[in-house]
Amino acid sequence: MRHAVIMAGGLGKRLWPMSRSSRPKQLLPLVGGKNLLEISVERLKHIFPPENIWIITNIQYAEQVAEALPQLPVENIVGEPEGRDTANAVALAVEILSAKDPDGTMAVFTADHVIRPEEEFAAVVDLAFRTAEEHREALLTFGIKPTWPHTGLGYIHAGKRVTDGVYEVRGFREKPDHGTARRYVEGGEYYWNSGMFVWTLGAIRKALQEYLPESMARLDPVGQAVRNGKDYAPILAETYPQLQKISIDYAVMEKAKQVLMVELSCEWLDVGSWPALETVTEQDEAGNVISAERASLMDSNHNIIVSEDDHLVAVLGMDDCIVVHSADATLVCNKSDSQRLKELVLQIEKKYGKDIV
Repeated sequence: MRHAVIMAGGLGKRLWPMSRSSRPKQLLPLVGGKNLLEISVERLKHIFPPENIWIITNIQYAEQVAEALPQLPVENIVGEPEGRDTANAVALAVEILSAKDPDGTMAVFTADHVIRPEEEFAAVVDLAFRTAEEHREALLTFGIKPTWPHTGLGYIHAGKRVTDGVYEVRGFREKPDHGTARRYVEGGEYYWNSGMFVWTLGAIRKALQEYLPESMARLDPVGQAVRNGKDYAPILAETYPQLQKISIDYAVMEKAKQVLMVELSCEWLDVGSWPALETVTEQDEAGNVISAERASLMDSNHNIIVSEDDHLVAVLGMDDCIVVHSADATLVCNKSDSQRLKELVLQIEKKYGKDIV
């Protein structure tokens, strides 16, 4: 069978003050009144039956996720006791799914992307599955043809063409400086790293056992519990905090011997910061994005205005700024400084405590 796993454990500090440790970015109604996790699941509903869609999230969000996604079985929402990065989230999903369907194939998706059109996305996912099922030892990743020299993303160096839309991977590159990113875009062989994958459970399990053996050994009792129909939550609570915190790219993908890339040709938007709303939300005649019940702007252009209640937000004579109002905090900054928001959140946490972040 084919399974989909959505990783939904991130905090989203670059979307503060709406995103908090108690309410992560994937549960914020940022796009058309829907949250990003709902949109991610809706995008998959024509590809996978609900029982084959799994969510890996932080245990403190599990109840909120279940309320947001009533169409999924409750047991398909897996709560991590704490975040140990993407390699362990993948390993946990692999143990659970391998216990249920050892010959199955698994896709890994993220919960903070807007991808459209959905029909084209479904076709690319099907191509990835068919390729993984043909090349059963290969690990597949999705690459997006870059449209500008993005310095906030990793890149994939594509090599020999395997078939239409599928390439061998020469290597992975970390987030580059602007000059390097420009060379990547102009060279034509580099793709944005989407952080999404497809592989047979056998292939990824073998790779994890080779490159992340300690985590797999500690998570093995989880698979045994699933096979025996027992609750694995106590096992996770004890062992998960001991796992090495590492990403799937560092732990596996950069070391694996057989990696293929599927070109994701549709529109791919990473909604990880406030300026990203400009790409997924309609703008007024002055280029402002307004997501607020009450807002009044005068002589103000290309701003992003967000409020989660009926608090009136008034803006006068400001351009290229972000104003976000929540019940207990308000953010005002230039759009050009939005990538520094993590620094500001850290400063706020030191000054006012964790409750405000």
